[in-house]
Amino acid sequence: MINFDRVSKIFQGKPAVDDLSLNMAEGEFTVLIGTSGSGKSTTLKMINRLIEHDEGKIRFAGEEIHKFKPQDLRRRMGYAIQSIGLFPHWTVEENIATVPKLLKWPRARIRDRVTELLELLQLEPELFRRRYPHQLSGGQQQRVGVARALAADPEVLLMDEPFGALDPVTRASLQTEIARIHQLSGRTIVLVTHDIDEALALANRIVLLDQGRVVQQGTPLELLTNPVNDFVRDFFGRSDRGIKLLALGKVAERVRPGEAEGEPIPAIMSLREALSVFVARGCERLPVVGEQGQALGVLHFSDLITQKALS
Repeated sequence: MINFDRVSKIFQGKPAVDDLSLNMAEGEFTVLIGTSGSGKSTTLKMINRLIEHDEGKIRFAGEEIHKFKPQDLRRRMGYAIQSIGLFPHWTVEENIATVPKLLKWPRARIRDRVTELLELLQLEPELFRRRYPHQLSGGQQQRVGVARALAADPEVLLMDEPFGALDPVTRASLQTEIARIHQLSGRTIVLVTHDIDEALALANRIVLLDQGRVVQQGTPLELLTNPVNDFVRDFFGRSDRGIKLLALGKVAERVRPGEAEGEPIPAIMSLREALSVFVARGCERLPVVGEQGQALGVLHFSDLITQKALS
């Protein structure tokens, strides 16, 4: 879907991206992560030509991106950023409809698409479509920004630190929404973040950059369990690796037959979240239920701290 072949970008004689080769597969959720100045945002912005690369080739859907007019390329790629950039004097509906209007969609189709996206992002359509950005919370504005990026049903969604300015609760909620949208749509998503937990929670594949080069790429599990060097090991944290590994697993993977007292936890909960429930309740066993509320069995605290669970 998106291919970087020995791509470089030079700023003031210094490479921001240096001889970068990457392949982002169709339908994949790729997260670019790294320290400040590692080249992750520059890499993202070169995909839709907000920044032009100096060397190498970037291909989108098999075609070199310079074969597209920038505006045509960007209409095939949704773009969501931390600052959101909503037009302050336009309503929520008008903001979301920006690209469909440019594409001259019929008015009824635009209205239906706005309704669909507001519902998808859990904003009541009739309550929010006529509001202005200043009447929304930060989290609601960010949801509208994501809706606008998705409005013309783009093939790719590019996201540059989209949740960086939000409080932890709102941030976690929007991360869940993006994961759900990816699961429902199968859309190709490329996300830039500095948040390791966000990367581990969302990515199919993580690309760790340093000084404009790839240090390691792979699944979250691969980067946690098989770091190629001390930089990767330190970046993802030596001391809390076990906790991060628990975040990748689900309760369903550790359920045993049996019964237990107390409010049940869902099988889709992460093992890390389950650990927090164990600590809060001070118990040794938790009942587990499926999506329909049916009893599935029991999760034992001891199963979270075995070598198998933490390796």
